[in-house]
Amino acid sequence: MPYQPVNQRARIRILQAGGLLLAASLLMMHPALTGDGNEVIEVISLALVLACVGGRMWSILYIGSKKNRELVTAGPYSMTRNPLYFFSMLGAVGIGLFVGSLTLALLLGGAVYLVLVITAEKEARHLEALFGAQYRDYARRTPMFWPKPSLYREAGDVAFSPVALRRTFFDGLLFFAAFPAIEAIEYLREVGYLPILFELP
Repeated sequence: MPYQPVNQRARIRILQAGGLLLAASLLMMHPALTGDGNEVIEVISLALVLACVGGRMWSILYIGSKKNRELVTAGPYSMTRNPLYFFSMLGAVGIGLFVGSLTLALLLGGAVYLVLVITAEKEARHLEALFGAQYRDYARRTPMFWPKPSLYREAGDVAFSPVALRRTFFDGLLFFAAFPAIEAIEYLREVGYLPILFELP
């Protein structure tokens, strides 16, 4: 019996639960990476989130409405089978760094990586059932998660889905929404409205 498509709602719920845990921890912690050098950390975190949003939109230009209908192997999909997931992980690490905690950045990145790799493995079985030898050949030469730039190859004309691109753009805005939310929490902590229960390096 062919594998069924991955339950994307379950994956989204897991990531949302992680976001709520992050928000709860932010209310009670004091990040260690503050003061001198914090501006550099913030620039790096912003660069990672920009790479996340830009990379996800670049990826959706290629896959758009073709998912499960056509095997896309060009552009970002020539370097990794799951560019959307890779760029999402970069965004999670960027948000953790913006908080000011290397530990949180690693925990967030690691948790997102774990959830998305498990999802990618299930999707791989589904795609193999759909595309057979074509997918197996693609999987042999293309990493599942970590991109290999030397494999990059461009496609000819790319027909994209405006609906999928717009949805991905608005999804990306959620990453940017984390920045003012984190700043607001830091302000409330500084003026004494939020207690500091622990410090996270």
